[in-house]
Amino acid sequence: MKISELSKKTGVSVRSIRHYEKKNIIQARRLENGYREFDESVIERIRNIQLYLGLGLTTEQIEEILSCENSAPSDYEFCEEMLEKYQEKLNKINDQINSLEVVKQRLEEQIHNMTSKRLVKNG
Repeated sequence: MKISELSKKTGVSVRSIRHYEKKNIIQARRLENGYREFDESVIERIRNIQLYLGLGLTTEQIEEILSCENSAPSDYEFCEEMLEKYQEKLNKINDQINSLEVVKQRLEEQIHNMTSKRLVKNG
Protein backbone atom coordinates (compact mmCIF):
# COMPACT_ATOMS: atom_id res chain seq x y z
CA MET A 1 0.00 0.00 0.00
CA LYS A 2 1.13 3.56 -0.60
CA ILE A 3 2.03 5.93 2.20
CA SER A 4 -1.22 7.92 1.91
CA GLU A 5 -3.30 4.76 2.35
CA LEU A 6 -1.17 3.69 5.31
CA SER A 7 -1.71 7.11 6.84
CA LYS A 8 -5.49 6.77 6.47
CA LYS A 9 -5.55 3.24 7.90
CA THR A 10 -3.45 4.13 10.94
CA GLY A 11 -4.45 7.75 11.55
CA VAL A 12 -0.76 8.68 11.57
CA SER A 13 0.46 11.55 9.41
CA VAL A 14 2.51 10.93 6.28
CA ARG A 15 5.23 13.03 7.87
CA SER A 16 5.35 10.75 10.93
CA ILE A 17 5.44 7.64 8.75
CA ARG A 18 8.41 9.07 6.85
CA HIS A 19 10.07 9.86 10.18
CA TYR A 20 9.55 6.28 11.39
CA GLU A 21 11.07 5.00 8.18
CA LYS A 22 14.04 7.35 8.55
CA LYS A 23 14.52 6.06 12.11
CA ASN A 24 14.44 2.47 10.78
CA ILE A 25 11.48 1.40 12.88
CA ILE A 26 9.42 0.65 9.78
CA GLN A 27 10.53 -0.34 6.30
CA ALA A 28 9.09 0.25 2.87
CA ARG A 29 9.90 -1.19 -0.47
CA ARG A 30 10.64 1.33 -3.23
CA LEU A 31 8.81 0.95 -6.51
CA GLU A 32 10.40 1.77 -9.86
CA ASN A 33 8.78 5.21 -9.78
CA GLY A 34 10.34 5.90 -6.35
CA TYR A 35 7.09 5.58 -4.42
CA ARG A 36 7.07 3.71 -1.14
CA GLU A 37 5.10 0.52 -0.84
CA PHE A 38 4.26 -0.79 2.60
CA ASP A 39 3.28 -4.28 3.65
CA GLU A 40 0.04 -4.80 5.63
CA SER A 41 2.11 -5.81 8.67
CA VAL A 42 3.31 -2.21 8.98
CA ILE A 43 -0.16 -1.20 10.19
CA GLU A 44 0.24 -3.19 13.42
CA ARG A 45 3.82 -2.02 13.79
CA ILE A 46 2.73 1.62 13.59
CA ARG A 47 0.04 0.96 16.20
CA ASN A 48 2.75 -0.44 18.48
CA ILE A 49 4.96 2.57 17.79
CA GLN A 50 2.09 4.87 18.74
CA LEU A 51 1.56 2.90 21.95
CA TYR A 52 5.23 3.20 22.88
CA LEU A 53 5.31 6.91 22.04
CA GLY A 54 2.28 7.30 24.28
CA LEU A 55 4.32 5.69 27.06
CA GLY A 56 6.87 8.47 26.63
CA LEU A 57 9.55 6.41 24.92
CA THR A 58 11.85 7.83 22.26
CA THR A 59 12.09 6.43 18.74
CA GLU A 60 15.53 5.08 19.66
CA GLN A 61 14.08 3.18 22.60
CA ILE A 62 11.22 1.97 20.41
CA GLU A 63 13.71 0.68 17.85
CA GLU A 64 15.39 -1.34 20.62
CA ILE A 65 12.05 -2.71 21.81
CA LEU A 66 10.97 -3.71 18.32
CA SER A 67 14.33 -5.40 17.77
CA CYS A 68 13.85 -7.22 21.06
CA GLU A 69 10.38 -8.40 20.05
CA ASN A 70 11.83 -9.91 16.88
CA SER A 71 14.85 -11.48 18.59
CA ALA A 72 15.80 -15.10 18.89
CA PRO A 73 15.80 -16.86 22.30
CA SER A 74 19.58 -16.38 22.49
CA ASP A 75 19.01 -12.61 22.55
CA TYR A 76 16.66 -12.61 25.56
CA GLU A 77 19.35 -10.97 27.67
CA PHE A 78 18.87 -7.91 25.46
CA CYS A 79 15.15 -8.06 26.18
CA GLU A 80 15.90 -8.02 29.90
CA GLU A 81 17.60 -4.67 29.28
CA MET A 82 14.33 -3.42 27.83
CA LEU A 83 12.53 -4.42 30.99
CA GLU A 84 15.07 -2.34 32.91
CA LYS A 85 14.38 0.62 30.60
CA TYR A 86 10.65 0.27 31.27
CA GLN A 87 11.33 0.19 35.00
CA GLU A 88 13.59 3.25 34.79
CA LYS A 89 10.92 5.13 32.85
CA LEU A 90 8.25 4.13 35.37
CA ASN A 91 10.46 5.23 38.28
CA LYS A 92 11.06 8.58 36.60
CA ILE A 93 7.34 9.10 36.06
CA ASN A 94 6.59 8.13 39.67
CA ASP A 95 9.17 10.68 40.85
CA GLN A 96 7.51 13.35 38.71
CA ILE A 97 4.08 12.43 40.08
CA ASN A 98 5.37 12.64 43.66
CA SER A 99 6.91 16.05 42.99
CA LEU A 100 3.67 17.30 41.48
CA GLU A 101 1.70 15.97 44.47
CA VAL A 102 3.89 18.05 46.80
CA VAL A 103 3.39 21.17 44.68
CA LYS A 104 -0.37 20.49 44.53
CA GLN A 105 -0.57 20.14 48.29
CA ARG A 106 1.32 23.41 48.82
CA LEU A 107 -0.96 25.23 46.39
CA GLU A 108 -4.07 23.86 48.10
CA GLU A 109 -2.72 24.99 51.49
CA GLN A 110 -1.91 28.43 50.13
CA ILE A 111 -5.37 28.79 48.61
CA HIS A 112 -6.96 27.63 51.88
CA ASN A 113 -4.87 30.11 53.90
CA MET A 114 -5.70 33.00 51.56
CA THR A 115 -9.40 32.12 51.55
CA SER A 116 -9.44 31.91 55.36
CA LYS A 117 -7.75 35.32 55.69
CA ARG A 118 -10.26 36.85 53.27
CA LEU A 119 -13.19 35.45 55.28
CA VAL A 120 -11.76 36.80 58.54
CA LYS A 121 -11.07 40.21 56.96
CA ASN A 122 -14.56 40.47 55.41
CA GLY A 123 -16.37 38.82 58.31
